[in-house]
Amino acid sequence: MPYLLMCTVVILLCVLISGLTHRLGVPVLLAFIALGMLFGENGVFRIPFDNYTLVEQICTVALVFIMFYGGFGTNWDQAKPVAVQAAVLASGGVVLTAGLTGAVCILFLKMPALDALLLGAILSSTDAASVFSVLRSKKLGLRENTASLLEVESGSNDPFAYMLTIILLSVMSGQASGGELAWMAVKQLLLGILGGVGIALLVRAFLRRYRFPVSGFDMAFFIGIALLSYALPADLGGNGYLSAYIVGIVLGNSRIRKKKSLVHFFDGFTSLMQMLIFFLLGLLATPARIPAIFLPAVVIALLLTFVVRPLVVAVCLTPLKCSFRQQMLVSFAGLRGAASIVFAIMATVHQAQTSGDLFHMIFCVVLLSIAFQGSLLAPVARRLGMCDQNIDDAKSFSDYTDEVKLYFINLEIYEGHPWQGKALCEVSLPPDMLVVMLLRDGKNVLQGGSTVFSAHDSVILSAPAYQDEVGLALHEQHIDANSPWVGKSIAAFSPSKEELIVMILRGEEMVIPKGDTQIEADDILVISEQK
Repeated sequence: MPYLLMCTVVILLCVLISGLTHRLGVPVLLAFIALGMLFGENGVFRIPFDNYTLVEQICTVALVFIMFYGGFGTNWDQAKPVAVQAAVLASGGVVLTAGLTGAVCILFLKMPALDALLLGAILSSTDAASVFSVLRSKKLGLRENTASLLEVESGSNDPFAYMLTIILLSVMSGQASGGELAWMAVKQLLLGILGGVGIALLVRAFLRRYRFPVSGFDMAFFIGIALLSYALPADLGGNGYLSAYIVGIVLGNSRIRKKKSLVHFFDGFTSLMQMLIFFLLGLLATPARIPAIFLPAVVIALLLTFVVRPLVVAVCLTPLKCSFRQQMLVSFAGLRGAASIVFAIMATVHQAQTSGDLFHMIFCVVLLSIAFQGSLLAPVARRLGMCDQNIDDAKSFSDYTDEVKLYFINLEIYEGHPWQGKALCEVSLPPDMLVVMLLRDGKNVLQGGSTVFSAHDSVILSAPAYQDEVGLALHEQHIDANSPWVGKSIAAFSPSKEELIVMILRGEEMVIPKGDTQIEADDILVISEQK
């Protein structure tokens, strides 16, 4: 079968299978792996494929986009209350998981110490792609901000697992001494954090001063930034995955024009990356080798799920006052996925000598984790009483445009239009509508009620139900009970000359403000940035 035709068939099959697996309650990522195995050398199509190096390179790039978008899609306002818990799980929890899993392999499977610790390091992180896929496909609204906790943990712990894997491979190949290993760990973290923050701040400053001349170039720009955020720190010896995740978080929670279109683009793009990763991993696997390692893999999967992960979560989260039922759910949601298999491939192609079939061992553990935990995550959450239909699962996501229902309407002032020559204060607007921008020769000339309409002006009006068709950037400002603006009018409130309050969220009510509208405690002001 020609390669281009085969790729087309595979993509279409993945899309069709995703709908079927959703109805059956089976994790879609498991279906992608099964499809890869179907095409593989022991499957129906019997395509011989064992290029570990190529798969590692492709999957590394795909993981960069998944990590970047995992950060980009994290709503920091929702994640901030659980940031400490997530950070502890992503750092100390990864180290504990690696050590305990290694100890399990030494005690129960009699593996050599370094091989056991390497396996533990590879399996020490929960997988962002797997967790994001299950949470969003199941539309789980979880109590106690647990969805944000899981997303931040799974998005940020892969870099720590990667760092442990690199260190252990260096030890096994005799490439580094104790001091060099310590410096390697420090450099990984330091350059990963500084690189991520530095790149994100530079990009944000650039975007505030530059507008892309052609629609679609912003997508290409962000693809380049995602790759840069990994490649630059990695080439300097830093943790590229950590940098990519940090850049994603900073940019995803910044005021960026056309964020909705970026979110939709990366949503589809990372879905394609997930298809690619899991299909290639399934294609690379040789099912005939699995029976030889199946029993040890089952032992590791069971102990990791029911002993190691719960113990690590309890040690990390109990001092942080997390409830028992939240700890139980976080424990069960510790899915392993593509990152672990990619790290296993990295270990396989590394010059370090490892014993046993490490790739297929990890592959089998990941299959068991996705099949068992992924399928039962929603029922377990409901059984623990952690689901709440009133909680929008999208609230943990930074796509603000999906949360606020507001339309922007374009009204052209033609020659002889009733508004031509009149001031804004002289025209009568329908209820719940507001002029938010007046474009004349491509520039916003709205100066308030005295602004006079001219022929060929474009008037942008707002009304309930938001669709980002004109590229206006929105952000929120919460008014707490101690705010000096409580009781003041909208006319008195002026964030800046370039910002305008276009809507007030007051409980379940949406208020289109006028100049004399009074600001109340707990109002959320929706502000349009106009540059």
